[in-house]
Amino acid sequence: MRIEVRIAGFGGQGVILAGVVLGRAAAVYEGLEAVQTQSYGPEARGGASRSDVIVSDEEKIMFPYVREPDHLVVMSQEAYDKYIGDVKSDGLVVYDSTLVEPSRGDVEHVGVPATEKAEEELGLRIVANMIMLGAYRELTDIVSFDSLRNAVMDSVPPGTEETNEKALRLGAELAEGGAD
Repeated sequence: MRIEVRIAGFGGQGVILAGVVLGRAAAVYEGLEAVQTQSYGPEARGGASRSDVIVSDEEKIMFPYVREPDHLVVMSQEAYDKYIGDVKSDGLVVYDSTLVEPSRGDVEHVGVPATEKAEEELGLRIVANMIMLGAYRELTDIVSFDSLRNAVMDSVPPGTEETNEKALRLGAELAEGGAD
């Protein structure tokens, strides 16, 4: 098993953190091989942001860069437009339906109203990344929920653990319910 995941959006959405959490869940808590790379613009907020994660049960990941993602988790229209062409033709795209309008027909799309639900149910737009991560995990079983939750607890700023865990659980519930 080797799964290439690209998480993309704009600066300030927590895209890099989501990639770090996913990689940590796979490597530390699942005992899988994982690498995470990132790319972001010079802007603190609003610029393009991308986090690539490769998860594998093979002994080594020889090439640590995502070329043709199996899965795209996308949180902005600009990121969708930029990276949708890279996704494998039978790939999965999990998108924030609050901000993204999908257009490609040969991949599976699952919309999750992450930004909307983060604001309405948790009062914090910034946790939309954890909603997306919870939904993505639920849809793919790439790691267990407990591993992902543990990685979140290790990675988020002190004092925000409870809210981030709620966001993760909300994302899982949204995916279970079929999302958008």
